[in-house]
Parts: sequence; structure tokens; C-alpha cells
Amino acid sequence: MELRHLRYLVAVAEQGSFSGAARTLHVAQSAISEQLTDLEREIGVRLFVRSPRRTSLTRPGELFLEEARRILERADRAIEAVQRAHRGELGTLRVGFFSGGVGVNFPKLIREFRRLHPGVQLSLVEMTSTQQWPALVEGRIDIGFTRRVEPEFSTRLRSEVIQQNPIVAILPRSHPAAPGPVDLRDLAHEPFVLSSRETSPAVFDKVIELCSEAGFSPHIASISTVWVSVVLMVQAGEGISLLPLNQQQFRTRDLAFCPLKAKNAFVEFVMAWSPQHDSNLIRNFRRLARLHATGDARP
Repeated sequence: MELRHLRYLVAVAEQGSFSGAARTLHVAQSAISEQLTDLEREIGVRLFVRSPRRTSLTRPGELFLEEARRILERADRAIEAVQRAHRGELGTLRVGFFSGGVGVNFPKLIREFRRLHPGVQLSLVEMTSTQQWPALVEGRIDIGFTRRVEPEFSTRLRSEVIQQNPIVAILPRSHPAAPGPVDLRDLAHEPFVLSSRETSPAVFDKVIELCSEAGFSPHIASISTVWVSVVLMVQAGEGISLLPLNQQQFRTRDLAFCPLKAKNAFVEFVMAWSPQHDSNLIRNFRRLARLHATGDARP
């Protein structure tokens, strides 16, 4: 038994004749008659009383009609659901992010996506950049807001720059170089508190690069895997630090966040995904994320 058998049965019942069903379905009358005869033979029950003037259902046929309509309705709902899923209107989307890097547009992006796609179950997963890359490759998350993808994963992931975060010097407000702009050469003899390369390779490498271009290798007094801890250690007098500008969310009265007199003093904030796991749902999210990055999205 196939869905077309059920559709033919419903059409004949509603039209009261095989000819009327044929006109409605744009199918040859003989084809409908043959298919429904095969259906009766398959289930072993007579479904129709045929006459030259009208075709009517038997009592078992009436019961079968009710079930046929339910089955067809469920089939139509299933088709609609899979088509909506294909268009990216249904499904589950898992977004990886790290709290120190998402910026002010991220909450707006999430709210807007949920408003536009109420049928999508969106989950936020906090991860460091280095945790996000294997999670994207393995399909544990669908989109990652991260830093520049390391070479080990760059061939298996796609990414695009969402914004560039300037690197600033975090100094005690009493520091002679505050409030800046700061020439890194004036900080050559300072102890540095840095974010760990294990969790933030792009930031760590950029700091080393900037110091090298300024003619010195930083004396690293402390390293932390959590950026807020870096800021706290600067507050405690352990040294100074260089971090992306968006770390001003940790701003305190006794610290100065100073711009640098240096070229290329920024790190890229990127949106990454796996082409192997790509879908219309993920593409819809990326499209909206681009609008928020450029400021073209609705407030």
C-alpha cells in the first residue's frame, strides 16, 4: 500500500465517482480504478460500492477513509517539516563562543536569530578558541565565534573575519605611559602578564610579534588561561598586559586601557564552520551574523 492509493481513495470518496476523482487529480480514470482494485485485493476488504451513477464507500471503507485522511495529514506535515528544515527554518543550531571575544553585537545577534527563526532550537556553548576548532570538525558545534584558525584545522574549516579587535596596553593608571597612546618600546623593561597560548594562541602570538617588532622579547612574569585573571593580576601589581580592546568589559578605576603606537596592533575575531557539516540553517545564521557585523541588521 502506498500514499497514492490513499490519495485516490480520498478523492473518489469526496467526488463520489472515479471520473470526478480523475479530473481532480489529473490522472486517468482507469489508473485510479486499477489502483483501488489492487488496494482492495491487498487488504482483503471491499471498500467501494460501484454503480454507473455513483460510487460510495462500504462501512469498512468509511472507517478506512478516516484513517487514510489521518495518514495523509501526517505525511503532509512530515513533508512540510523536512522542507522547512531544508530551508533552515527548523532544527538545532549549536553556537560556540568565548565570553572575552564576542563583543556587544553577539547578544543582539542571538536575540534577532531567535525572533526570525522560532522553529530553531539554538544552544550556546562556551568554549575557548582551541576547544572550538575540533568541536567544529567533529560536528559537536555548528558555528564558532573564535580567533584565527590554527594551520592544523585551517584545511578542514572555513572562516571569515567578523571584526578586528585592537590590542591595548593594560596599565596601572599611575603608570607614566598612561593614558597613552603607548610606544611599546617604553614597556620593554616591564614584567608582562599574558594570556596563555594554550587557550588564546592568536592573542599570545600577536603580543610576542608586537614586542619583537618593537625590538624586545617580553619578560613574562605570569600567564593565565582566563583573561579576567590577567586583568586581576595587573591590578595586583604583578605586571602589565596586552589584550584585545573588548577586554574593557573588565575595566576598573585603577587601570588604564591604552592604545598602542604600532602597526597591525589587532587580532581578528572570526566566525568559523565546517564545510562538511554545512546546511541552510547554518548559512542563514552566517548571513545574519554578517549583517550584525556590518551594522546593517535591524536594532
